[in-house]
Amino acid sequence: MHSPAPLPHGSAPLVRRAAAELIGTASLVAIVVGSGIQATALSADIGVQLLANSLASAIGLGLLIVLFGPVSGGYLNPVVTLAAWWAGRHDGSGPRARDAAAYVTAQAAGAVVGALLAEAMFGRARIAWSTQARIGDRLLLGEVVATAGLVLLIYGLTRIGRPQLTPVAVAAYIAAAIWFTSSGSFANPAATIGRAFTDSFTGISPASLPGFVAAQLAGGVIGVALGTLLFGPTRGTPPPPDPPVSPALPAE
Repeated sequence: MHSPAPLPHGSAPLVRRAAAELIGTASLVAIVVGSGIQATALSADIGVQLLANSLASAIGLGLLIVLFGPVSGGYLNPVVTLAAWWAGRHDGSGPRARDAAAYVTAQAAGAVVGALLAEAMFGRARIAWSTQARIGDRLLLGEVVATAGLVLLIYGLTRIGRPQLTPVAVAAYIAAAIWFTSSGSFANPAATIGRAFTDSFTGISPASLPGFVAAQLAGGVIGVALGTLLFGPTRGTPPPPDPPVSPALPAE
């Protein structure tokens, strides 16, 4: 995810920024997987399980963006990283190509670490491929919609000069998208890869990975295209409003 960062891109060493993306993504996936494991242990009601998992995931995501945003931008998602690179490639407002490549690599590695950490915390098998097949056109369509909406939201907030709303807005969107999309809104290729390493409520079988990742990448492209159509191709904050005009004083 992308958030407002006081430090301009490149201020912190790339190693530190990549480490922030790795740790942040690991934390995110640990929250998603761990809350899913906990929810299924506490209730047999699927609705209650999904509610608990969606709330924990959304709250955790918002907090992680706030924490890691000032270091690396708090992307925690390859699609969001690539969208930010593409949108800012001319004016330098996004990560450079080298930085984006490092971020995506760190995010993928962090996602696997996070899934394995969640499994270990609950005393489950350290490496167990998910057996949850998530295959079908309707699920792939759900991933396209979920990812496009996420990218459009972040893109739009940046364009209208309100990036400070990103942590809350993204958390709220993900909480909603988990419920309104048919796929459960993975909307993150790195997290999707990580969730293949857990045979739990939030897992996804390795055979389902290519379709989901392809759908997420397509959604990212659509999100950028919609953002450009609605908010324009250039980054920047809107000009300040004109100062209020004082009423003319009556002549004495």
